[in-house]
Parts: sequence; C-alpha cells; structure tokens
Amino acid sequence: MILGLLAEYLSHPVYEAIAAVVLLGLGYGICIAVSYLQKKSARFRVDAMVRQAREEAERITKEADTKARDELYRMREEFEEETRDAKNELRQQERRLAKREDTLDHKTDLLNRKERYTENLERELAAKQKTVTDREAELAQVVEQEMSSLHQISGLNKDEATQMLLKRLEQELEHEAAEYVSRSVERTKEEADRKAKEILATAIQRCAVEHTAESVVSTIDLPNDEMKGRIIGREGRNIRAFEKATGIDVIVDDTPGVVVISGFDSVRREMARRAMEKLVQDGRIHPARIEEVVEKSKKELDESILEAGKQAALDTDVHGLHPKEIELLGRLRYRTSYGQNVLQHSIDVAHLCGIMAGELGLNIQRAKRIGLLHDIGKAVDQEVEGGHPEIGADLARRYEEPAEVVNAIAAHHEGQDPLSLYAILVQAADAVSASRPGARRETLEKYIKRLEKLEEVANSFPGVETAYAIQAGREVRVIVRPDKIDEKDMAKMGRDIAKEIEHELNYPGEIRVTLIRESRVVEYAR
Repeated sequence: MILGLLAEYLSHPVYEAIAAVVLLGLGYGICIAVSYLQKKSARFRVDAMVRQAREEAERITKEADTKARDELYRMREEFEEETRDAKNELRQQERRLAKREDTLDHKTDLLNRKERYTENLERELAAKQKTVTDREAELAQVVEQEMSSLHQISGLNKDEATQMLLKRLEQELEHEAAEYVSRSVERTKEEADRKAKEILATAIQRCAVEHTAESVVSTIDLPNDEMKGRIIGREGRNIRAFEKATGIDVIVDDTPGVVVISGFDSVRREMARRAMEKLVQDGRIHPARIEEVVEKSKKELDESILEAGKQAALDTDVHGLHPKEIELLGRLRYRTSYGQNVLQHSIDVAHLCGIMAGELGLNIQRAKRIGLLHDIGKAVDQEVEGGHPEIGADLARRYEEPAEVVNAIAAHHEGQDPLSLYAILVQAADAVSASRPGARRETLEKYIKRLEKLEEVANSFPGVETAYAIQAGREVRVIVRPDKIDEKDMAKMGRDIAKEIEHELNYPGEIRVTLIRESRVVEYAR
C-alpha cells in the first residue's frame, strides 16, 4: 500500500522532473567517480611498470657487470698464460743460443787446431817432396846406367827389348786370364748350380702344362671328288671369290678327297678352313654364299680368339690386361713355332716364371704377366717389320705396361740388356719350355744343318782335333790336341767356342760345350 502511495505521489509531473534532475546528478557523480578511479588505477599501473623497468634495468646492469668482470678475468688469465709461455720460449731460445755459442767456440778451437796441423803437414810434405825429387833424379840416373849396361850385355836395343818384354807379358797374362776364368767358372758353378737346379726342378715339377705340339690344319676332307668341281665353280669363279674373301690360296690337285688351304697368316688360314668346312657341309657354293659364310666364320673366329685370350689370362691368374692384349693372346692360339703352339708355350712360360719368382721372393704376379706376354709380338710379326721381341715391347709400351714388363719382353732373346731379374727369369723359362722333350719339332733338313754348323764352328778353332754334336744338338763335344792346348787354356777356349756359337747360330734353349783333352801312350811288347 505504501509503495502504491509512493508511486502515486511520484507520478506527479513536478516530482518527475525533480527525480530526473536527481538521477542526472547521481549519474554525473558516478561518472566522475569512475573516471577518478580509472585515473588512479592507471597511475598505480604506470608506477608499477616503472618500478619493474627499474628493477629489470638494475638486474641487466648487474649481469652485464658480472659478465664484464668474468671476461676481464678470463682475458687476464689468458694474457698471463701467454706471457708465461713467451717467457718460457725466450728462456729456451736463450739456452739454445748459449749452447750454440759454446758449440761454435768449440768448433772454432778445432778449426784453429786443424789449421795449425795442416800447416805442419804442408811443411813436412814439402820437405818430403824435395827428398823424393832428389831420389827420383838419383834413381833415373841409376836406371839409365843400368839400361846402358843391359844393352851392352844383351846386345839388344830399347825397342827390341820392349817387344820381348811385351810378348812375354802377353803370354803370362793370357795364362793368368785362363786360370782366372777357370777358377771363376768353377766357383760360380759351385755357388749357383745347386740353387739354380733346385729352382728349375721345382718349377718344372709344379708346372703341369701339356706340351703336345699342335699344327694348324691346312687340308679339308671332301665327301667326294664332285665337290672339287663345286669349289672351283664355273670358269673358277667360286675359288676366285673364296680366295678374294679370305686372302688364302686354295690348292685343288689330283689328291683324292682333299683340298689344301695355303697361306702364311695362320689366323686367316683358320678362318678359311672353317669357312670351307661349312661350305662343303652345306653343299651350296656360289660367290654370294661364299661371302656370307666367310663373314660368319670371321665373326666366330673373332669370338674364339677373344675367348682363348680370356681363358689364357684366367689360367695364369693375370688380371688387368688391355682388351687388345687379350685379343693378341688369342691370336697366338693359331701360331706355332717349331711345331709348338705359341699360346700354350706362353702359358707354360707364365707358370714357370711365377714359380721361380716365388722361390726367389719376387713379385709372382709381375713374373706371370711377363711370361704370358713375352711372345705377344708373334701375333703380328707377319704384319709389322722387326723381330717379335721388339714388336712385343712396342705393343706393351703402347698398352701402358710397366717398364719392367717392356724390358723383359725386349730382352728375352738377348736383343737388349736385361734391367731386372724378371728379364732373366723369362729367358730361363722360355728356354725350359722350348727345350722340353716333344715341345718343338723341326724338319730333318734343318736339324742336320744345325748339327753340321755346330761341328763346323767348333772345328774352326786352332788346336781342335774333332768335334761331335750330340743330344739332338743340345751339346757339342770338342776333342782338343793335348800338345797344342794345355789344361789352363781349355776354360778360355770353351768360353770362346760358346760365344762363337751364340753369334753364329739361332736355336731354342741352350747348347752345352764340353772340351776333352787326353794324352795316350801306346807301346808294344814283343
């Protein structure tokens, strides 16, 4: 009820205006109060931020001071340490300089002493030289007097006496040289014979390579004589096309069932043999077919050559060969020397070189490489001028082989001086492989001529009674006249005969020279 009366009372217009004014005043007062409070709060916050900033500045200042003091302390310690090191180094240098000064003083003292000693020696030498000069003059005068006395006693002038003395001296020197050669040879044999035989025997026993001599087949068996006509062709066109394509001569004669392939190039001859066998087996023989078969045979032969070269390198455990060297090794499969297959011979020499190098403590791989490549020049010796050692050395040099390999190839037939032990090893291994029984063969005519030449060389020396070539030309026995040649001269004579054989003859392996001197006395009892 009271609220109702109040509301009714306040609803009067005058009171409404008064109420509005009062409310406006209250709102304004409240706004002023709020503004005051906000300003006061802002002032408090500003003061707090200032205090915080001051505290942060003081903290940063303190930290900076602390770091600066630490850095200053560290730098001071480093400076003091460096100063100590510099002082120590200066002290050491001073000690070294003092020691050097002492050494120089000592050396100076020694030099002074040596100078005084040298001066004394020079004075003594001058005195002795004067004495020697005086005595030489006296000796020359005595010799002149003695020479005059000798001329008067002997009745010879100076030139005649000189010639007589030179002749006697020459005879004595020849005799002493023969004795020296004899002693040297015997001593060398005693020292080296046992070791050389041991090494060679070990190498030969451990080298298990076949030595059956191969020859390139140069005849083609035909199924019938009608095939000869097909090979020749109309007006000889087939045989001309075959010879043009292969570069090999085809000989068709009266021999039944056989055609002969002839040519100096063993690789081309092998290619022609393969092509001819294919044509004979196929039966279709005409120029176009011949060119096709020859080209196919050439490719097959090239593959076979590469395979043979790779197999040889694999069998001997030789790595890093140039592809062209592998091809040249494969070509040696179709090359023979005195009936011995050159590729098989090279493999044999490689094994022998490796075994002997192992016994001597040398590089086995290097020795095998030299042995395998030593006859590589024979693969192209029909196309390039020169001997196969020089050609092989040029090829090895071209394919960047080491200098030891190049020299050993060039020197394996003594065309150059050997510059390493490997060159000596390949010479020995080459001789062993070539001189094995059955390794090589030669014609009867060449064999007889070589034996006759051996005997002729030995018989050409004065004092030789007769000479015999024995053991298939591996040894020549020389019987000398005991009244012409004495025991001391035999060593020199044997060496001279061996040198002459080396100069006059070409032969595989080595030839032994044996001199025999005996005296026989025959009497008859009647």
